[in-house]
Amino acid sequence: MERKLDREFIEWLSHKKGEDERMLEFRLKSFLAFQEIPNPTFGPKIDIDFENINYYHSDTKNVENNWENVNSDIKNTFASLGVIEAEEKYLDGVSNQYESEVVYHHNKTDKDIIFMSTDDALKKYPELFYKYFNNLVKYNENKYTALNGALWSGGSFIYIPPHTHLDRPLQSYFRIDSESLGQFERTIIIVDDDSSLEYIEGCTAKSYSTTSLHAGVVEIYVGKNSRMRYSTIQNWSTDVYNLVTKRAIVDEGGIMEWVDGNIGSKLTMKYPSCILKGDNSVGSSLSIAYAKRHQVLDAGAKMIHLGKNTKSNIISKSIAEDTGVSNYRGMVKIMNGAENAMAKVKCDTLILDNKSSSNTYPKNISYNESSTIEHEATISKVSEEKLNYLMSKGLSEDKAKELLVMGFIADFKKELPMEYAVELNRLIKD
Repeated sequence: MERKLDREFIEWLSHKKGEDERMLEFRLKSFLAFQEIPNPTFGPKIDIDFENINYYHSDTKNVENNWENVNSDIKNTFASLGVIEAEEKYLDGVSNQYESEVVYHHNKTDKDIIFMSTDDALKKYPELFYKYFNNLVKYNENKYTALNGALWSGGSFIYIPPHTHLDRPLQSYFRIDSESLGQFERTIIIVDDDSSLEYIEGCTAKSYSTTSLHAGVVEIYVGKNSRMRYSTIQNWSTDVYNLVTKRAIVDEGGIMEWVDGNIGSKLTMKYPSCILKGDNSVGSSLSIAYAKRHQVLDAGAKMIHLGKNTKSNIISKSIAEDTGVSNYRGMVKIMNGAENAMAKVKCDTLILDNKSSSNTYPKNISYNESSTIEHEATISKVSEEKLNYLMSKGLSEDKAKELLVMGFIADFKKELPMEYAVELNRLIKD
């Protein structure tokens, strides 16, 4: 369905989903904020014609838990991406979103967890849902959190009870197949005390000549002495604006790890962040951004230290080729009460030709004298000498560049699940 983005459409969407009055009021409040808030004043220019975006599209009425019951065209799409095979071999549960809705969900573990679409969580666990929804990422933080608040649809809701450890990861996969579509999933993950979770996210889209928009929001809560790892490989087509807000808050002794790969999209602005609230909590971000022809990838991480003896580590690897622009933009902030905090930032850049560029925009602030921040940045340009040496060993120029890139991202690949590391190799070779 295609409609103009207005109050009537939002009321229609909320009614279609069978939501309560509280959620409708939230959507309308978010829509007003979206209309009033301008585009970000930092970063690359965002040029979206909001009149030409289709804000909701669904070809299904129910979330299926058996692949055989999923629409054959949708099922074939996910099969071609390797998603069905991955579920059988590597995962404890999977949720697949096609366009605006989750179409398939299967929880394979026998552990007493909650893993379902966010829409279903609102209906089945409203008290738990509202405790965490819009708590960590507020609807009016920026224009695109407001748009997500007005239009959110799909996404994953996960609750891991105390003292629970899953043997294998949970995964969500997001796919855009329609032209000029806006996708606005909302993901909420709670890892309660003394528990752990590994979560994997994949994103792809079919390529068109017109602009599509992906504006997701992710809120993660890591309990005391718990561990959470969130791995993403984003391979949107080069007509997609990827404008995402991802944030985690970490309690005492907790650990939050972001492993973030950005290969696709026309323009990406994404800065996964950790609020290290509890004493002795730890946050880390390991990311790559590989910008090719006409791509602008503006990515990085943010670490906010509140608790004592907290630690953070940001490693960012940027690659630019064939007019691509790959930027690091990040922040470390150590507050006054975060005594003896330690933060490290390392930015490495590889530029493959004279037509590409990369920039680093760090912001490091400490409000106490007992804490330390280390920042290291390197930039390398592939020289004719290096290429000629590799080509003298029998490699073509393309294979020589590929070898240099693979070596540059080796540390990142080691942190990925095996099937995702294989997929990353394929994407970079392509």
